[in-house]
Amino acid sequence: MRDERKLNERSGWSFGLLLFFAMNTSTLSGSTLSPCFADDDRSEMVQQVAEFAESYCVECHLNEDPAGGLDLDNFDFSSKQFSSPDFDGQPWESILRRLIARQMPPVDVTRPEEAEYKQIVKTLNQLLAQRASSFPRPGRTDALRRLNRTEYRNVIRDLLNIEIDVETLLPKDESSHGFDNVTVGELSPVLLSRYLSAAQRISRSAIGIGVRVPEGKTIRLPADQTQESHVAGLPLGTRGGVLFTHHFPQSGEYEFELRLMRDRDEKVEGLNHEHQLDILIDRKPEHSFVVKPPKNGQDYTHSDTHLKTRIRVAGGSHQVGVTFPVKFNSLLETKRQPFDARFNRHRHPRSTPALFQVSVVGPFDSTEENPLAPGNAARRSIFVTYPNQESEVEKAAREILKSFARRAYRRPVHDDDLLTPMEFFREGQAETNQANESGSALTSGSPESSDEEELWRLSFEHGIELAIASILINPNFLFRIESDPEKSNSDQVSSEGSYAISDLELASRLSFFLWSSLPDEELLRLAEDGRLQNDDVLRSQVKRMLADEKSNSLVKNFASQWLYLRNLDSITPDLRLFPDFDDNLRQAFRHETEHLFGNVVRNDRNVLELIDSDFTFLNQRLATHYGIGQIQGSHFRRVEIEPGIPRGGLLRHGSILTVTSYATRTSPTIRGSWILENIFGTPPPPPPENVPALKERAVSVSASVRERLAQHRSDPACASCHNLMDPVGFALENFDAVGRWREFEGTNSIDSSGTLTDGTKIEGVQDLEAAIMKRPKMFVATLAEKLMTFGLGRGVEHFDGPSIRQIVDEAEKNNFRFSVIVEGIVLSRAFRSRAFSTTESNDSSVEISE
Repeated sequence: MRDERKLNERSGWSFGLLLFFAMNTSTLSGSTLSPCFADDDRSEMVQQVAEFAESYCVECHLNEDPAGGLDLDNFDFSSKQFSSPDFDGQPWESILRRLIARQMPPVDVTRPEEAEYKQIVKTLNQLLAQRASSFPRPGRTDALRRLNRTEYRNVIRDLLNIEIDVETLLPKDESSHGFDNVTVGELSPVLLSRYLSAAQRISRSAIGIGVRVPEGKTIRLPADQTQESHVAGLPLGTRGGVLFTHHFPQSGEYEFELRLMRDRDEKVEGLNHEHQLDILIDRKPEHSFVVKPPKNGQDYTHSDTHLKTRIRVAGGSHQVGVTFPVKFNSLLETKRQPFDARFNRHRHPRSTPALFQVSVVGPFDSTEENPLAPGNAARRSIFVTYPNQESEVEKAAREILKSFARRAYRRPVHDDDLLTPMEFFREGQAETNQANESGSALTSGSPESSDEEELWRLSFEHGIELAIASILINPNFLFRIESDPEKSNSDQVSSEGSYAISDLELASRLSFFLWSSLPDEELLRLAEDGRLQNDDVLRSQVKRMLADEKSNSLVKNFASQWLYLRNLDSITPDLRLFPDFDDNLRQAFRHETEHLFGNVVRNDRNVLELIDSDFTFLNQRLATHYGIGQIQGSHFRRVEIEPGIPRGGLLRHGSILTVTSYATRTSPTIRGSWILENIFGTPPPPPPENVPALKERAVSVSASVRERLAQHRSDPACASCHNLMDPVGFALENFDAVGRWREFEGTNSIDSSGTLTDGTKIEGVQDLEAAIMKRPKMFVATLAEKLMTFGLGRGVEHFDGPSIRQIVDEAEKNNFRFSVIVEGIVLSRAFRSRAFSTTESNDSSVEISE
């Protein structure tokens, strides 16, 4: 507690204090969005828009209750407004988006010919692009943006080579605009306390020498996980169990305790015969248990109480595996095919024991090791140097902390940056000396030593431990900081009131966009040298960073949120209707979608393969669920889809189909809304207040979902939204609530006919995909907008529209390759510059709660 209080008081925190940092001089390069054109040309284009509105729009938007709140009676169709500082682009962008999607005019009124649509879209796009070129608005991200939970985990991984269980250290972040890296400006005292505790645990674990008492970690497996088959990553010839990475702070003995799955009567499930259970460290068997069923009426509850042992492990991060060697049994005779899921005692009981949890506690009887011992990557990342004698301690500490702070703060450090860490370093030394004088041991298993060299080494490392903790709760580490330059600085400030962010700020934006982590040495050095603003340098860095394995964060973090994969963990379909559903299938759903998106990222593929794909990624569990044979094993592999098999792109994935369904049935409404928002980029309006729920028993139990929704739409309060969503979602009705293909719903034949918002009639998922591919730029624009939201950490505004359309146009010239979209975002004005605050205080939008 004393260390925590000191860290809180003296590591740079002052609640309510806004941090300002001088910005490096840089210039904003890059071409304009569109060439300027003469006033006469602009007047002619505005006249075209006015004539189009007169022909097709006034009927709905020129009355006492205009549709969508757009009143053309008060709309300015003069060309002068496009050169006015007070121009409001929001309604114009909204109109253009609806015209691109062919949602306006409605399908039940007179509509333009396709050639007219194309011309008006081109005209509006030119007008808005020219306006954006003359009056650029890059938008403004918050000045202080806290590392969210995912970013914190990745940063610790890259700083210290430690995989931390961030879910137990920090609370979940709230989402906004679909992503959890947007609303991260505030830091409450409660959250600060969590960061303090995390910093202490992490620094203690990384250094190792300061582990005063044994520490523990428990891995618990989902209760609905079937463990009858091989787990990917574990040796072949095993079944079930778990594989995870754990950091062992010191070399020494660690206690491993295992628990098996029990039913609600506390009886170990599936324990009908003798079984072996192995513990592996880095795939090497270290200990084996034998689990036997009780005899002569003994109590089942004690069947796994002996599963505890101590194993000597070298300090550092290691893979820990716990699994059962396969025990071949005779075939089980049943009257029907057995379930793939086996975890429920009533519906599909386990036939063999399953692992419930693994606890690792230690170290006990720790063994001192060479500070730079091979295998302990965490210590090597900290101790870039090590003193040979006591007189070198202060110099070595300063060098170590300067190196670490530079990487942690993502910028060069100055003498002032080291004042507080060095103070903590000296106090750590003093604590060690006092502990030695009082006869108390500093480290577990280390008796009091009178050896002077041993003492100064212990005090040195304990001092580094406290100093590292102080850096990990410093605002320069926890926050990504972007500060405004002086407006009088003409070299940085543009005429329109925005400025290019510094190279160092750009490096952080880029790394947290593509890696959800801090810049590496190459990126940081380019920023320090002032070379990162160069277009060619940026392009080469984008290419390099996408090729790095750390870009997998775009799959695990970006795609997981965009495609709602995170929602899978909370999805549990009704087991009475879907008895084969288990956590194995849930994770297989996730992996299929992650592999497809990852294939596009890693191989720089056309992003339209996400929609129209003649292959997918399967393992045996998922292939069985889809009814696809000849796929064996737990590992995922690319599988070419034969004609007639309804698998391939995202809209056919069990993950998407399950998270957009209810526990008991499909939901065309949720599926339609998901498609409109995440594929077409035209989300439906929010539902009005007090909307009645769909009454499941209001019609015959034999009625289809389509018939029930038809009754729901008969209510005018519901029809306005459901008329947009339901007809789109019906195209996926051949897929049930867990993504299986079906021809019937009960005794009713599936009717998968629907209508898109542009009036296009579709029949099933194939027609829906064809409609998307007919106007592919809509989907690519949606993806670009989602990526920009994620990359900037703010919602996309109407003034970003021209830039996004330019990115899509450039991608079209390059076969819609993923890297071209990312490159366009990174080179955009929105990504490389920032608007000044509209308030008196530069950073008034950021609050640090008392």
